[in-house]
Amino acid sequence: MSGSMFARFGVALIAGFIALIAPAAAVDDVATHYVWKTVKVGGGGYMPGLVFSPVEKGLTYLRSDMGGIYRWDDKVKVWLPLQDDSPQPNYRGIESIAPDPVDPNVVYAAVGTYRAFPAAILRSTDRGDHWDVIPVPFRMGGNEEGRDLGERLAVDPSNTSTLYFASRYDGLQRSTDKGTTWAKLASFPLPGLGVPDEHARPYAGLSFVVFDPARDPKGAPTKTIFVGVADPGEHHLYRSDDAGRTWAPVPGEPPASFLPGQAQIDKKGVLTITYANSMGPYGVSDGAVYKLDTKTGKWTNISPDKGGFMGLSLDRQHDGTLVVATIGGNSGPDTIYRSTDGGGHWQSLRELSKRDVASVPFLYWGEKEADFGWWITGLAIDPFDSNHIGYTTGATVYGSDQLTGADTGQPMLWTPWVNGIEQTAVITLTSPAKGAPLISGFGDIGGFVHTDLTKSMPITSNPMFSNTNTIDYAEKAPNVIVRSGTHSKHNKPVSYTLAYSTDFGKTWSPLKAPLPAGYIEIPQDKIGYNYGDPYIDANIIVSADGQRFVVMTPEPVVTADRGKTWIKASGLPAHHGWIVADRADAARFYALDYASGTLFVSTDGAVTFKAEKTAGLPEGINAREPARREDINPLLATPNKKGDLWFLGARALYHSTDGGKHFAATGGGILVHHMDFGKAAPQAKDMTLFAIGTGGDTTAIFRSLDNGQSWQRVNDSAHEYGRAFRRVAADKNVFGRVYVATDGRGIVFGEPSR
Repeated sequence: MSGSMFARFGVALIAGFIALIAPAAAVDDVATHYVWKTVKVGGGGYMPGLVFSPVEKGLTYLRSDMGGIYRWDDKVKVWLPLQDDSPQPNYRGIESIAPDPVDPNVVYAAVGTYRAFPAAILRSTDRGDHWDVIPVPFRMGGNEEGRDLGERLAVDPSNTSTLYFASRYDGLQRSTDKGTTWAKLASFPLPGLGVPDEHARPYAGLSFVVFDPARDPKGAPTKTIFVGVADPGEHHLYRSDDAGRTWAPVPGEPPASFLPGQAQIDKKGVLTITYANSMGPYGVSDGAVYKLDTKTGKWTNISPDKGGFMGLSLDRQHDGTLVVATIGGNSGPDTIYRSTDGGGHWQSLRELSKRDVASVPFLYWGEKEADFGWWITGLAIDPFDSNHIGYTTGATVYGSDQLTGADTGQPMLWTPWVNGIEQTAVITLTSPAKGAPLISGFGDIGGFVHTDLTKSMPITSNPMFSNTNTIDYAEKAPNVIVRSGTHSKHNKPVSYTLAYSTDFGKTWSPLKAPLPAGYIEIPQDKIGYNYGDPYIDANIIVSADGQRFVVMTPEPVVTADRGKTWIKASGLPAHHGWIVADRADAARFYALDYASGTLFVSTDGAVTFKAEKTAGLPEGINAREPARREDINPLLATPNKKGDLWFLGARALYHSTDGGKHFAATGGGILVHHMDFGKAAPQAKDMTLFAIGTGGDTTAIFRSLDNGQSWQRVNDSAHEYGRAFRRVAADKNVFGRVYVATDGRGIVFGEPSR
């Protein structure tokens, strides 16, 4: 699991709208008066790489697959996000990171989430507080298969003006001017396989660059360089002994079916490499760990177990001490092995380990004990402290200061090393009129009832979801909340994907909609991750009074007795959009037929629908038709106003005050992608509107105090978050506060500073 699974959707969501419009820019004088903070969840996603600086104690970097770069501040004990000011969505997926091996202030990163979009090399001389952005012609895949390999980017320790990048698709790239310019190294024998179609499986390409500078004078380029190749082929390790002028495969390699993942070299010239039969981080069933004496050319298989391996770290204080991590196909659950004799003997750390996750309770996943983890690919021993170790999983980062106790079999305590990290894809969220200020739905980690925005909350359960796709509350009875989601393996014994609460989300009850005749339900142990069944994965809404639930199966069904009995809704065409509850009249519901542009209305609690004669909606509303379960519904109902509707058109925002009989386009100068309703400004009659919108070429967070007639931007250039915005939820009780669901940086919220 990883929050990274859902990064594509947020990018596509916004990009699709931007291509359609180019309205005038909106006023931007409010943003400087907004303060932005993060709702605390604590980690939540996959971090493929963990890298300690080799020259300064306490300086550490994390690279995420869709949430940017983090730096550990050892003084205040917090991870600092280093790309919140970046407006580029595709720069959030980090292909590789390379701290300078001489100057602790200098760090480089290779950024590019998906190969379909442009990539760049980032360079900083102040530890990532500010970046020089250097666009490059070679594409990357920071959130694609093979993101666990590396590190691909490397700085020559003998001549730090020279950098190499082991690219996926375009061979070995080199810069001799501190990353300012790049060129493919023509002497390297594998030029790259080119960029595959975006729907095809990616290539792994070159997996790492390792320098052996032991015998080279400082100032001159390192002569001996090793490059791993993770594409299928005859040879997977190449060596140069003349600073890259010529290359040759290293003789005696492991079996060609083994692909090199990560590699490190010690002071004696022993190169250790982890191998797997797939680029990872999933689909691995075989592999090994080998070491190569680079002086004699002797290979030795030092595998502690059968199966695949990826994470690797050498203890820089003690020659011959190292750790490796399994990644599938081994004799049990994934673990970390430690050796103090160069791989002659190994100790598994899983059996010695305990985890205290009280600070991040979702990591229990409803179980008695938190899991050791999976996708353990970022693995690092502190080069200045042999006791200090960290590792990444598909959901968190663990740290411990008790590594050397493993020598005598002493127990190890691990705690989440995630303070400051919010690396998740948020699918949906809402801010009810009463109760908890925020309720959220995430990819991979279900969702939360945030009674305290500064503390990590337990995951919502009974049932627990892997993804939460929709959340709705009853406007006149906000204690009633419903949610829908995707099956989780932690649901026992039955797989429920609907739930409701009658106490503001403190407790939940499972709900199950009826299946059609002849439908064969998939057994729980056969349900795949994120499977998307139209009946089991259907969305849900609640009436304004909290009495009726409507489930959007292909033929929507309604219950007025908490699921004891169900009625099929009638009168809707096959291509209707999702149903919307009126926020004031409990009997009224609405649905759009996107094929014909017709609005259907129910006045009997969603039992029967009839076509409403409507004027003012634009032609071609099918451009906004929701296609996936987590898509935005462009038809919205205003809280506490009967018949007050909004439609988020592909080119304008439309408003109706008469139940959809008439719609009128509003002004304001932005295209609204998503919108919500917050507490009215002092002396204002209308609620404050907050929106994800595009004005000119800028996608941002906007607010309107005059019912959409004008908009002002509320996030500034320091809080861009890659412009990867999914949803907004406006606080109904705090004027000016807006919660923003991002695709990779969790939930952020802004509120006026005065």
